[in-house]
Amino acid sequence: MLEDDLPTTLMRLGLATVLGLALGCERERRGHDAGLRTHGLVALSSGMLTLSALELVEHHAEGDPVRVIQGLAQAIGFIAGGLIFVRGGDVRNMTTAASLWMAAAVGITAGAGQYILVLAGTALALLLLVAASLVERYFPAKEDTDSQQTTQMPNRRGAAVPPPSSNQLNGNDE
Repeated sequence: MLEDDLPTTLMRLGLATVLGLALGCERERRGHDAGLRTHGLVALSSGMLTLSALELVEHHAEGDPVRVIQGLAQAIGFIAGGLIFVRGGDVRNMTTAASLWMAAAVGITAGAGQYILVLAGTALALLLLVAASLVERYFPAKEDTDSQQTTQMPNRRGAAVPPPSSNQLNGNDE
């Protein structure tokens, strides 16, 4: 059915791509590396793999679409996990990783033809991203005024390395 139905295939892949781009637009606007192209490609590729799995089952009675979805979830989890890092006790890129995960879900549901689910889910995700930005703008995080120390950064092995003293910076090693 899907392989012979070009308009349906194009509609599903187009919907996945457009909604992925919409998710990426917010990340792009905020200056994150994973923006428009990344989100659009994640959604499109997820939609393609879902469509492929559905066609394999339909035409060849082989394959399991649920296993494809599991594989996509693991793969995007690995990619998203690589975006997240901790610096000085501050976690970075968590929202970008979550929005990439959402882009994969958008692609999967669009590829499966679950239009109400994909449109409702994307609308809620965009609402969350925009609402969170508004809340952050009107209620900024409080500065930690008690701590005047320089944050110790971990070295390659994860051990905290004390910051250089002013004597070391001036070339006066004690």
